[in-house]
Amino acid sequence: MNDKLNRNMKKILTLNNIAASGLSRFPADQYEVSADIPDPNAIILRSFNMHDMEIPASVEAIGRAGAGVNNIPVDALSQRGVPVFNAPGANANAVKELVIAGLLISARNICDARDYVKALGLAGDELSKAVEAGKKQFVGFELPGRTLGVIGLGAVGVHVANAALSLGMKVVGFDPGITVRSAWQLSSGVEQVETIEQLFKVVDAVSVHVPLVEQTKNLINKDRLAMMRDGGVLVNFSRGGVVDNAAAIAALDSGALHAYVCDFPTPELIANKKVIALPHLGASTAEAEENCAAMVVDNVKDYLENGNVRFSVNFPQTVLPRTAAHRITIANANVPNMVGQISTCLADGGLNIQDLLNKSMGELAYTLVDLDNEVPQATLDALLGIDGVLALRNLGKPLS
Repeated sequence: MNDKLNRNMKKILTLNNIAASGLSRFPADQYEVSADIPDPNAIILRSFNMHDMEIPASVEAIGRAGAGVNNIPVDALSQRGVPVFNAPGANANAVKELVIAGLLISARNICDARDYVKALGLAGDELSKAVEAGKKQFVGFELPGRTLGVIGLGAVGVHVANAALSLGMKVVGFDPGITVRSAWQLSSGVEQVETIEQLFKVVDAVSVHVPLVEQTKNLINKDRLAMMRDGGVLVNFSRGGVVDNAAAIAALDSGALHAYVCDFPTPELIANKKVIALPHLGASTAEAEENCAAMVVDNVKDYLENGNVRFSVNFPQTVLPRTAAHRITIANANVPNMVGQISTCLADGGLNIQDLLNKSMGELAYTLVDLDNEVPQATLDALLGIDGVLALRNLGKPLS
């Protein structure tokens, strides 16, 4: 077996600056953490693009200190039996505050008004007169009574919807895959609709909170923008590709849209005076960075030590308290009789299964097995030889 099965100090490679308060959750006597480390057991990153990176064979887990994982080759890692962890909700308050700021800034024409004042170059009475004369250009509108559509009711979307309600807005939400956890947290004052088209037909503003996948590419397009009430506001702190930029610009130029606030600048967006484009500030607060780092470090650590899976984008949630002296974990293709073959191998090795938990997610399954005795090398080899097994980890005894 390779060094995945030893119990020596574990090595963590960081690919971005990760909050020290989060990394400190790796005990210094059990973990080596560095931005330059060979053969790491796990990698922690934020926005680093891993698609062109040769990921070492030693890597057992990837931790993204944030929500989106477009910068990580998730499918390739799944085929290797490597879980990818993220931190959904850890930056929810930071993004929520920026969305609300975007609504307020666009409603009151703050950016244009600020630019007007800065360009005056006057003083004294002349400045006062110019200010009074110019303010008519920047008359805005108030949020109470207006309707906000929230697309995607995950951790961030729920925060945004609830905050908008507290500002006196009407809120309509759309998320066909809303989780029980999100449903509990969502205010009863948020009206949920069956289709995205129903949402666009009744809103004055839209805030989108979905991952960028094939199904969400250009989710906000020409046809849907045309359904909005004239003079609406579009806010996107999700992902750039979720909005068809050409459609948004056309709606701005025609006056159908009052403003587009986004976190994903492109040359054409920057060139449009009605676009407020920010430099990817969604989670850029000290608090969010610390929360994301702490969450992902805790989950990667628990996986490395105990095999438990929480908040992974490609592995099923699998949590089993350790009740025996030894534990193995197996990631495998989600095919029939896999648990039976694993049990047979262990029985042939004279091992008694004290506890077992098997979960599946799409084409991948994951099994935790607690055993009374140490697993012999021959049994480990037999388990690895089962057709469909992607990765095997022998965790041995719990760490002290």
